[in-house]
Amino acid sequence: MEIPESLRWTERIPAGRAWRAVLPDRLAECVARWELRVVGPPFGYAFASLAVPVELPDGTPAVLKLQYPDDDSRDEAAALAHWAGRGAIRLLAHDPERRALLVERCLPGTPLYELAPAAALDAVVALLPRLAVPAGPPFTPLAEEAARWAERIPADWAEANRPYERRLVDTALGLLADLAPSQGEQVLVNQDLHAGNVLRAAREPWLAIDPKPLAGEREFGPVPIVRGMELGHSPAAVRHRLDLLSAELGLDRERVRGWTIVHCTAWSIGAGQVFPNQVEVVRWLLGEE
Repeated sequence: MEIPESLRWTERIPAGRAWRAVLPDRLAECVARWELRVVGPPFGYAFASLAVPVELPDGTPAVLKLQYPDDDSRDEAAALAHWAGRGAIRLLAHDPERRALLVERCLPGTPLYELAPAAALDAVVALLPRLAVPAGPPFTPLAEEAARWAERIPADWAEANRPYERRLVDTALGLLADLAPSQGEQVLVNQDLHAGNVLRAAREPWLAIDPKPLAGEREFGPVPIVRGMELGHSPAAVRHRLDLLSAELGLDRERVRGWTIVHCTAWSIGAGQVFPNQVEVVRWLLGEE
């Protein structure tokens, strides 16, 4: 079975190797269970799942997703069901035991980042309010996730041999202490709504895919777009996205900025690997060029 280059990271850790070992059987079992026909190789964009184009028994295009068993995507099926196709792909079937999802396939499937940045941000402004629906259980509260980040950020930083200044760690921890307990209304937010996870579709102009959902305040919603590289990675581009999305969506700019700094710091290190682009965004939002 072909494994996309985007999933090569799973070879480096025991849990990843164990997951890869069961993928062929899981794929065969799901294809048989849902009477699917595989119509192409896995999609190369998927970083935390094996996503395979399939057809339903009636020929309808779909995608079979076999998730890497991480906590961030545990409630993906619940989020898709909660949105019920409004601004996001539809969930067609779910096998929790196998961490398998059968979902709507976007056609033509062009990613949002292929638009000019201004047009892409217009699409985000239209999409985010539709996704920000009231939410509670089973979704992890942003405050609960923030408590885990508060533990993980200094631990990961120390384990990775202190790859950047301690003051950046302390800044993120200070922001967490202020932001987490003072949130507004809790809605469904997506930690991974970057411009590669919004695709052109026929049913709606743009649909979100691959959510990593939390229940948190609206000011967290734009964070993945602000920090993402897909629409330009520079101090000016990041600050422009922060300013525009905060203004157009009627959000508190300083809270969006604070959550972006926190999230970049929390995601700056993973499995011992440091992601310099996340650290750069932190510096830029702190006014450092």
